[in-house]
Order: sequence, then structure tokens, then C-alpha cells
Amino acid sequence: MSTAAPTLLVVEDDPNLRLALRDNLEHQGGYAVEEAATVREAREHLARRDFQLILLDVMLPDGDGYALCRALREEGSSVPVLMLTARTLEEDVVRGFEVGAQDYLGKPYRLRELLARVGAQVKRAGGVPAKLLRFAGHSVDLDRRRVVTPEGAEVELTRKEFDLLVFFLRERERALRRDEILDAVWGTDVVVDPHTVDNFVSSLKRKLQWSPTSRFSIQTVRGVGYRMEVEKSP
Repeated sequence: MSTAAPTLLVVEDDPNLRLALRDNLEHQGGYAVEEAATVREAREHLARRDFQLILLDVMLPDGDGYALCRALREEGSSVPVLMLTARTLEEDVVRGFEVGAQDYLGKPYRLRELLARVGAQVKRAGGVPAKLLRFAGHSVDLDRRRVVTPEGAEVELTRKEFDLLVFFLRERERALRRDEILDAVWGTDVVVDPHTVDNFVSSLKRKLQWSPTSRFSIQTVRGVGYRMEVEKSP
């Protein structure tokens, strides 16, 4: 059974918003994401592969999302489209549905609502998201408890090492106390030496082949514990 994540196309000309969308959709939603900043770039992506959903801005440098959505429908494409735009007047929303969009969400959006709407559209399209976490090119399959490197090699982790990695990823960018890590990974009903965390962190970094040039790090926070940092996708 394939665990490939549904692939979304984000069409947004604002680079900061585009990066934020990609980061949230990949890390919080478990999707694979491709990006386009213009109608032309969107067309190039659509010519190369199929997508489970397009998140489409209205105002683009070389055209508008309404025209692109209408053109896709006229060409016979059934790929779901979620309009994501600052244009939220009733006439704008109605126009979005008239040209063939399945959903319409105004900016600024609430992340949980966005993920819920995306998930609903992907599910209707027949592509239920795989339970995956991603970081720095690695993928973490939560169901199969499997970690794969950017090169496609599987990383052999013990049960606790896997649980520790997942906890770090879900709480990334936050300083985590050793006792907090122990409670989350080992449980509150067992007594474990706090230095056990240090040993497992060292083992995890070694198995993930961490180096100073890696796009992720597990930083020691003096007097506290650890913090995982992940470089944003380019």
C-alpha cells in the first residue's frame, strides 16, 4: 500500500505567504506541496503532473485566479480548486464558485480552518492524506513507524528513538525541558534518569547523520533541555 502524500499546488505571488503555506501544509497537514508564483508557472506545473488540490490566489502578476480556474474547467480539468484570497466581498466569492472553484477562503485565514478545508477537499477527491511528517527532506510515516532520508534510505530507529523524533518534530522551535521530554516519550509512570534523554538525542543525531551543514538541528538549551530547529523549505 502506497504512503505517498497527496500533492497540492500553491499558486501565490507573495513569497512569504507562499513559504508559510507550504510549511504549514507539509508539516501540519502531511501533504507534498509544489509552488507557483504566476499563472504561467502554475500552467507549467499542471502540465507535468496531477494534483489533488490547487490553492489559488486571485490577484497574480500575469493574470488572475478566476480566469485560470475558468480555463481549467473549460479544458475539462476536474482538479479541485480552493480560492485563497484577500478579496472577500460577496460578489468575489460568488464569482469564484461561478468559475468552478470548490471552496473559497479569505485572508487572513485561520490555520486550523485552512487545514480542515484542504482535508475535506482532498478526501472528496479520493486522496486521504497519509500520516506523514516531513523535515529537511526526510519523511516520517507515523503509521508504519518508518523514517526515510531525502535519498530514499530507511533510517533504523528504536521505538523510543522514533517517538522522541516525532515529539521533537511536533514541538519544533520550542525549548523542551528534559522532564517534559521524559513524560511525553517514556511516560509518567516510569522512573528514568534525565540523562537518558541526552543519550537518546546523541543516538538520534548519529542515525540521522546530522552534521553542521544539515538542514535540521537538535540544539542543547543550557539549563533547560533541547530544541529542534528545521530549516524552511527553499
